[in-house]
Parts: sequence; C-alpha cells; structure tokens
Amino acid sequence: MAKLRINVNDPIGTINPNIYGHFAEHLGRCIYEGIWVGEDSPIPNTGGIRNDVVAALRKVKPPVIHWPGGCFADDYHWQDGVGPREQRPQGVNIHWGEVPEPNAFGTQEFVRLCRMVGAEPYIVGNVGSGTVRELRS
Repeated sequence: MAKLRINVNDPIGTINPNIYGHFAEHLGRCIYEGIWVGEDSPIPNTGGIRNDVVAALRKVKPPVIHWPGGCFADDYHWQDGVGPREQRPQGVNIHWGEVPEPNAFGTQEFVRLCRMVGAEPYIVGNVGSGTVRELRS
C-alpha cells in the first residue's frame, strides 16, 4: 500500500497571484447588462459601469482582469474601443448568436473598470484583427 506524507511546514514556493485573475467575455450578458449598462440606465452606475459589479469585484480583489475573452477576441481590434462611442465601429458578434456589437463597452471602458476595481488590465490584442507590431506601438 502506498503512503502519502504531506509536510505543511515545508513551503516549496510562492504562487504568482496573477493566476487568480478574472476573465470578461462578450458571452450572454457578461458585458452588456452584466458589467456595462450605460450612463442613462436606472441601474446605479458610474460612467455606465454597474456599481454593484464593481463592489463585488473589489471584494474578490482580482489582481488582473483579462478582456476581451474567448472567441470574441479573434475579431476584436483594441482601437475600435477607443474614442467617442458614437464614432466607434459597430458590428456583429459572430461567435455568440450573431448579436449586434455596439462597441459601447470598449478598450477605454475596460481600462476604467480595472482602475475602479483595483485590477491590472490584461488586453487580448488583435488576435485575428491586427499585428503584434501594431499593438505594441
């Protein structure tokens, strides 16, 4: 019979806290209605970002938030989410039900969410929509 001995007083290293980050994806209502409701919403918000979501994330204290997530990142270009919302390109989320993508929650709003929560932003950039060189500049 095999035996397993665990010595809890023998540390083997420090786990990088960034592996405990969070992931925000344009799936279902995670972004629209979940995080983003817009400035004119009756749901309490700060600049369109839900106050209750910010409060909940502050309690969790994620060190990093990863966005955009999943298949949506394949087509998203980070520059499309910068600047006045009314001037941003709109499209269709081809990966999740062919739903309209108003681009109201873009790069600017994501970075603001991270600042409100106290997390570092991790932007998935130009997976299928640009180059590494372009993203870097």
